[in-house]
Amino acid sequence: MPYARKKMHDGDTHLRRRWRLRSRTRDMDLIDEDLKKNSDALLNQEVDLEKPGFGQFYCIHCAQYYINERALQDHFRTKVHKRRMKNLEVEPYTLEDSLKAAGQGSFVQPQKRKMETQPSKQEYAAGKRVKVDVVIEEDKPAKQNLSKVPKYDGQFARIMEDLKKPAE
Repeated sequence: MPYARKKMHDGDTHLRRRWRLRSRTRDMDLIDEDLKKNSDALLNQEVDLEKPGFGQFYCIHCAQYYINERALQDHFRTKVHKRRMKNLEVEPYTLEDSLKAAGQGSFVQPQKRKMETQPSKQEYAAGKRVKVDVVIEEDKPAKQNLSKVPKYDGQFARIMEDLKKPAE
C-alpha cells in the first residue's frame, strides 16, 4: 500500500537553514545598546525608500519597521511588543557575567529596569525621549538556617555523643 503522503522535503536541511535565518530578529543585547546609545538616531532616521514606511516608523524595542504611524501604535498594543518589553526589563547577559559564573569574580544579580514604550512622533517632537530607568531593589535577607541537623564543625565525637543521648 503506498504512503498517504509523499516525503518530498527529506533532504532540504540547507533550505531550512536559510529559512530559519531569514526570520531572525535582533538580539536583546544589541537592542539594549541601541536604547542606551543611539535611540534618538533610530527615531529620526532619514527617508529610505527601500524600508517599510520609508524608514520613518521604527520600533526600537522590537527592531522592526512599520508602514505608518497607526500600524506602529497598533503594534505597541500586541503581545509580541509587550513580551519584548518584559524581556528588556532585565539587564542583558554580558561577557563579565559569564566570567563571574565561571568563578572569576563574585556574581551580582542583574538589575531590574523600568521600561516605557517609545514616544510617538508628536510626543518626540514635544520633547519626550526614550527612558530606561534602573529600579533599585531591596536586598533580600540571607537564607536562615532552617535545618535542625547540627552543622559539622570538626568534632565528630561530640556530635555522635549528642545523637546517642536519650530524648528528654
